[in-house]
Amino acid sequence: MNTFGQIFRLTTFGESHGEAIGGVVDGMPAGIDIDVDFIQSELARRRPGQSNITTSRQEPDQVELLSGVFEGCSTGCPIGFIVRNQNQHSSDYDNMRQLFRPSHADYTYYYKYGTRDHRGGGRSSARITISRCVAGALAKLALRQLGITVQAYTSQVGNIALERDYHLYDLSLTETNAVRCPDAEKAAQMIALIEQVKSEGDTIGGVITCVVKGCPPGLGEPEAHKLHADLGAAMLSINAVKGFEYGEGFAGVTQRGSEQNDIFRSVDGRITTASNHSGGIQGGISNGQDIYYRVAFKPVATLLQTQDTVDVNGQATTLTARGRHDPCVLPRAVPIVEAMTAMTIMDHFLLNKTAKM
Repeated sequence: MNTFGQIFRLTTFGESHGEAIGGVVDGMPAGIDIDVDFIQSELARRRPGQSNITTSRQEPDQVELLSGVFEGCSTGCPIGFIVRNQNQHSSDYDNMRQLFRPSHADYTYYYKYGTRDHRGGGRSSARITISRCVAGALAKLALRQLGITVQAYTSQVGNIALERDYHLYDLSLTETNAVRCPDAEKAAQMIALIEQVKSEGDTIGGVITCVVKGCPPGLGEPEAHKLHADLGAAMLSINAVKGFEYGEGFAGVTQRGSEQNDIFRSVDGRITTASNHSGGIQGGISNGQDIYYRVAFKPVATLLQTQDTVDVNGQATTLTARGRHDPCVLPRAVPIVEAMTAMTIMDHFLLNKTAKM
């Protein structure tokens, strides 16, 4: 439905061209310092109009915290918030009122509910992820006190890809370019490709890699709600996501068990592993190593090209989309991947506190 999480829970509301996007976060522990500037900076990373390879829609995306915070700290009560929409161009979508965009949620929403908000996709718009970024920022603030960090970056756009091993890169460089790639040379190639695709009225997809450091062993459930399953569900709930793999993922199927197994060893009295092909999760439970995974994003469905389609009556027609759209979602999706990750890890940390006395 519209609620994510079990103990750390986010319920969202709003549409792309409505009055506001918002949500309620329940389960936020009391006593966490609420850094509003940090929350705002996370929204700025997702904000439209931040470069020439993103949509040109201009929104300040200013968050308003309505409850659950007193004298700069969380109270343990629900944290309500809104972000007001201020730059809608709803008339750009008038020619889509009776038409279905190919590969878009227009058709499925219409046949599920019998109606749809055609303005910017309504509830199916990626603008709804504002709420996730606010809640993810709150989760990051709580995880910060636990020494857990979440870092995502663009690792592939089209056929331009980084090496799979994240250790090869300085991830602190991720925010130094518009595409959010820690390799400057590859970033320039990615940006050039996105600019070319945009000039053609087309779109392109790619991959975001995410790394969680400092996660303690023991998070995750043994059957339902395995940690990797919940991370996968969180990633696949993001607009345009088509795939999720953790650890070696699909690349590991060509190896033998003798090559793939992570050998246990003791270092300074602490149990660790000699390698991390498992991606920090074994049996659905974190093992204390880095958690890492890759998230595949498809090309944006809305093209500024003429496409064949049908109207609500099934009559063949053509559609040439207007408006402001991302030629590639990856630069703005990096903070969304981090937000969903932070919420999932925080939720499992709180769940784990109920596992034993």
